[in-house]
Amino acid sequence: MASISIVIPSYNEGNNIDALYKELKGVIKGWKETAEIIFVDDGSRDRSLEIIKGLNKKDKTVKALSFSRNFGHQTAVSAGIRFASGDAVIVMDGDLQDRPEELGQFISKWKEGYQVVYAVRRMKRKEGFIKKWASWGFYRLFSKMVSFDIPLDSGDFCLMDRAVVDNLNSLPESNRFVRGLRSWVGFRQVGVPVERALRTDGSPKYTFKKSLGLAANAIVSFSYIPLNYIAYFGFLVALFTFFASFFVIIHRIIGFKVFGYSPQDLPGYASLMLAILFLGGVQLLALGIVGQYIGRIYDETKHRPLFVVKERVGFKDKGLK
Repeated sequence: MASISIVIPSYNEGNNIDALYKELKGVIKGWKETAEIIFVDDGSRDRSLEIIKGLNKKDKTVKALSFSRNFGHQTAVSAGIRFASGDAVIVMDGDLQDRPEELGQFISKWKEGYQVVYAVRRMKRKEGFIKKWASWGFYRLFSKMVSFDIPLDSGDFCLMDRAVVDNLNSLPESNRFVRGLRSWVGFRQVGVPVERALRTDGSPKYTFKKSLGLAANAIVSFSYIPLNYIAYFGFLVALFTFFASFFVIIHRIIGFKVFGYSPQDLPGYASLMLAILFLGGVQLLALGIVGQYIGRIYDETKHRPLFVVKERVGFKDKGLK
């Protein structure tokens, strides 16, 4: 009999855990597969871990990893799939926006032979206008910057076959964009349209600032096109400067006027300052982009673990890292 692991990253979702558990158990009853539910407590400051321990006492299929501090959503997802033992692994959020009733069609597609089944969000999202359209624009920009197919408007809500999970677990990088890695490893993938539910309690953990950070991490982790753009822009600026300098030299020798103006009429202080400020801004921008790549290299060379587990609940293998 096949087994399913459900990985749920959770940060201060104590008020949602019981409701999510009840909904999950309701849909799992209709499956032929066995299932384990793995909560990844990402350094929560509320009663999340206590509630999960209570569920584990009455249901041994409920398990938990508790981090020593908050390591971030993508790290929590990576930890959950590393500890998952199922033939297929489902990743979903713990705020009930990823609806458990959608999981049946994920499993059906998996049985048809698809090794990754991901949710494609409809644009009727219950979010602010700016965040919604920033997300829409990011996926379309990102898809043009990578050399592999990236599904549009898809999140981490998905089902992955064991072969996909094993390959993800073998990837060593510490700055992780899981949905990008999921696409990069390939295999047979299909999208399923879903409607996200309203959050039942609490505030969203992915603020606009965190979303921007995730987008920047995704681009830097999977594409060097920004570095190419710096080179192209630098070439264009140099080319423009060459022709402008040639024009100024000829202008001074011949002394003709353009639009009634001649270089001899006024000192070039303002134009000189503008040119210096412009080129200085371009250089700082270029250094900032290059710095993002160097920073990622620095992170990878330290070889620190992705996360530190403070406590494990329900796992028999205490030596698993």
